Amino acid sequence: MFAQHLLTIADSFRTSDIHILPEQKHYDIYFRLNGQMDKQFYLDREEGGRLISYFKFLSNMDVGEKRRPQSGSMTFQLKEKAVDLRFSTISNYQSQESLVIRLLKQKDSNKQEVGAFFRHEWDMLKKLVDSKSGLLLFSGPVDSGKTTTMYHLVKNRLDGEKQQVITVEDPVEIEEVTFLQTQVNETAGISYEHLLKSSLRHHPDVIIVGEIRDEETAKMVMRGALTGHLIVASIHAKNCRGVISRLLELGVSLTLLQQTLIGIAFQNLIPLYCSLCGTNCQTYCSHYPRDQKRAALFEVKTGDSLKRWLMDERVEIPVRSDVQRDFNHLLEKVSMYGYISEKTYQRYLIANQ
Repeated sequence: MFAQHLLTIADSFRTSDIHILPEQKHYDIYFRLNGQMDKQFYLDREEGGRLISYFKFLSNMDVGEKRRPQSGSMTFQLKEKAVDLRFSTISNYQSQESLVIRLLKQKDSNKQEVGAFFRHEWDMLKKLVDSKSGLLLFSGPVDSGKTTTMYHLVKNRLDGEKQQVITVEDPVEIEEVTFLQTQVNETAGISYEHLLKSSLRHHPDVIIVGEIRDEETAKMVMRGALTGHLIVASIHAKNCRGVISRLLELGVSLTLLQQTLIGIAFQNLIPLYCSLCGTNCQTYCSHYPRDQKRAALFEVKTGDSLKRWLMDERVEIPVRSDVQRDFNHLLEKVSMYGYISEKTYQRYLIANQ
């Protein structure tokens, strides 16, 4: 069965997404590997339509509805394991459907370090995650490795010592047997807020929160940090400074942030330049291993830098020491060292930082 074959290959490649996209007379299937769209299969129009209909049927979507965007989910059984899938369909103006499949719950690797460009920021994060209590926030775009980073840091904190770590996620993206992993289920009335309340009563050492996305979650996270827990969470913002603005929008006061926030990290996964490819290292190039074709670039704010921001969030005059370690400055250094191409540098540069 082609569906089984497709998912087996995608899982072996550690693909984050499968894109089944319509062309005029056929369908192309792409894997998103290391942030890049990589074409894998060609199907004629009838085969592509049947494949999409099959996945829609399995995930309880309306097979006959092709005009309205739909979403669904399921667990697919491969030969040796089960993979959790999330589906999203949308049609073009000619009523040709496209389907994106997100692969979840990939096993976390045993690797104890995240590939990072600069050791300084990674060491800062390791020190922050060893804190007894407080709030450590991560920001970055989709597919920037935030969940992987949080998991690695907390696993390093354990280092053979038994501690209770609870995760609150929607959905769980990485299986980790040493953590107590919980998952939001809005249909069953299990929200972020509900799980966070229950987690705090469980007296954990660390709580990992998948995303702070609303006022209720933000308030519960603050409460947890105030009551002596270490909370490691992600939030969407375009840079470190934007994290504070985002929390203020969610109704968190500057005073409360001063009492709880111990660090902010902004990260992105940057594709490495390959001298053999003459561009970003391609999927089948052996110059870099398949799972090491991108490296994380971090901007970390803590200590005096963070205190200056929290004294008055509106102050925009940067201190020289802050500028030297901000994301754009570090990205420029990476480019000058030849680790990334000029095109990549321009693409990942944060405007108006």
